[in-house]
Amino acid sequence: MAFLNNNIMNNNDIFKKLRVALQLRDDQIVEILELVDFRMSKGEIGNFFRKEDHENFMECGDQVLRNFLNGLVIYLRGTIENPKNAMDVIKQNQEVVRLNTANKPKVAFKPNTEFNTTRTKDERGEAKPKTDFKKTVTSTNKPRDKKPMKKIEIVEKVQYKNGKIKKK
Repeated sequence: MAFLNNNIMNNNDIFKKLRVALQLRDDQIVEILELVDFRMSKGEIGNFFRKEDHENFMECGDQVLRNFLNGLVIYLRGTIENPKNAMDVIKQNQEVVRLNTANKPKVAFKPNTEFNTTRTKDERGEAKPKTDFKKTVTSTNKPRDKKPMKKIEIVEKVQYKNGKIKKK
């Protein structure tokens, strides 16, 4: 981030920090921008949150951030005719995030090896865990041919002359 390098925050950093602090998704940001009649796609918004060295990175202009902040005020506080409590809106967003993370299936970790955890005694007589790893056969794509390998002799009838020409 530019903030860490030279202590200056650009519009992209401000936009990212607001998005994380308020737990906003891209579709919610599109909705906020539409409250002030500013149309932008989710893909364009996603480009603001990329790393600066990414090929699709876009610099967030002043107009985009200004419209987002004006829309955020309406999104959180409501209009004069229809006021809202900002904390209720934030809690509602947090509840949606909590429900989305709770509905995701959790994947259990299953190791590929089996462990034998019987205890043995070391030299001092103290119990220590014994770990025997049993290899499990995984599926292979190609059947292996079990032909005996030809023994290759590395050194075959080499005559060492040690730099001297030997006469016969």
